[in-house]
Amino acid sequence: MTKVSYITEEGLQKLKDELERLVNIERPGISILIAEARDKGDLTENAEYEAAKEAQAMLEMKISKLQDTIATSRIIDGSRIDTDRIQIMNKIKIRNTRNNATMEYTIVSDSEADLKNGKIAVSTPIAKGLIGKKVGDHVEIKVPSGMIPFEIIEISR
Repeated sequence: MTKVSYITEEGLQKLKDELERLVNIERPGISILIAEARDKGDLTENAEYEAAKEAQAMLEMKISKLQDTIATSRIIDGSRIDTDRIQIMNKIKIRNTRNNATMEYTIVSDSEADLKNGKIAVSTPIAKGLIGKKVGDHVEIKVPSGMIPFEIIEISR
């Protein structure tokens, strides 16, 4: 069973652009490196050849993973997202009730996560603990450093 990944149109385009770059720029570049290393003679003791083949294998694995992600992605229309309860694509404001720190995050797909820009993956412990909750709810979420108590202050698009 394949795992469906929900993503924005912008996020899907970034994945497609990355795949295109890997296939059309990186792949031919590695092929050239392999050919150059092969031209240097004995392949049994050719470190350049081994390194280029290893890089090729890693690139092919990356390409395959991207292709799978793109194939199983479904675009989410952000304008139709409900804000009664927390779900993917919601922007949320939460308060750590232990230290009164307030944080704002947007819950996104794993491939769009970017903590620097306030985007957390739906698969993170915090997002999992918040999904389905509503404004005013108090939740305790288990994270690697222990339990953190949060209050949900706001849900928006």
